[in-house]
Amino acid sequence: MKLDPFSRAAIRWMSVIHASAYRMLGGATPLNRRILILITKGRKTGRSIEKPLWYFEDGGKLHLIASYGGNDAPPAWYLNLSANPEVEAEVVSTRRRYRARTLSSEERARIWPRIIAANPLYAGYERRTSREIPVVELSAI
Repeated sequence: MKLDPFSRAAIRWMSVIHASAYRMLGGATPLNRRILILITKGRKTGRSIEKPLWYFEDGGKLHLIASYGGNDAPPAWYLNLSANPEVEAEVVSTRRRYRARTLSSEERARIWPRIIAANPLYAGYERRTSREIPVVELSAI
């Protein structure tokens, strides 16, 4: 699956709206979903980019899933943190610095079933793409 330019632009605008609503509501989300705002540095522009994302918490670490809705290409936020792994994340109203790293295939295999149990949408995304969807661990620094 490949997204067209219109769909990519729509996703960018929805992210801006989602991040604004998240802050206005003090981190409250529909259905009490775990959402954070990831702040990365653009790998091409160097500017700060905010992206609201669902996260899975395990052992005091936050995990992000680079699914891009099952697109065959990884999301831009994943490419940005791959280029610059020092990021910030805002959870509710607390903003902290983190170091991001992609889990190995073995580490991912251990946590993936629990991610699917917590958010079954990712199983569908996994079926849509031929790539292994990366799981990123954020460790506080």
